[in-house]
Amino acid sequence: MQESTVARSYASALFELGQKTGEAEAFGRSLIRMAGLIESDRRIRDFLRSPKIEASAKKRVLAAALGSSVSPLFVNFLKVMIDKRRQNIVPQVASEYAVMLDEHMGRLNAQVTLAREPDEREEEDIAARLTDLLGRSVVPHIRVDPNILGGIVVRYGDRVMDGSLRRRLLGLRKSMLAATHPAS
Repeated sequence: MQESTVARSYASALFELGQKTGEAEAFGRSLIRMAGLIESDRRIRDFLRSPKIEASAKKRVLAAALGSSVSPLFVNFLKVMIDKRRQNIVPQVASEYAVMLDEHMGRLNAQVTLAREPDEREEEDIAARLTDLLGRSVVPHIRVDPNILGGIVVRYGDRVMDGSLRRRLLGLRKSMLAATHPAS
C-alpha cells in the first residue's frame, strides 16, 4: 500500500475519533506540532525511526514527553502508530488530517503566488478577498516567485486563477503578433 494511502487511513481514523470525542481540532494541533518536531529535530526523528530502540521504549518516552499536554487518546494513537511501525509517516498523516479538518470546517486551502513577499496586512487582505470571491473561508499559503513580475496566481483544488502581470504581458504579445501577422 502506498505511503499516502496509509497516511490517509491513519488520518481518517484519528479524525473520526476526534469528531466522536469533540477533539478534532485539538488532535489536529497536536498532530501538526508532533510532525513539526519530527521534521525539525533530527534527534527526535532518529529516535523514532531507529530499529535498535524497542517500541515499548519509544512509547514510554513519548508518553512521558507529551505528558498531560495532549489528550491521552492522541498519545494512544501515536502508540498504535509505533506498534505498527508507522511513526515515520506522522508528517504525512498530519498533512492528510489538516485537509480533512479544513474540509470539515468549510475552509479552503489555496496556493497563492506573488512576485514579492507580502506584509501581514497584505496577507490578511488576500485571505479576505479570496474568501469573498470564493464564498468559503480561504487559508492562503503564500509562495514568492519573482518570475510572475506582479499580480497574483491562485491555485485551489484543480483550478487556477492567473492574474499575473506575466500572463497579461504574454496575452498582449500574442494579440500584437496576431494583429501584425493575420492568419491566412
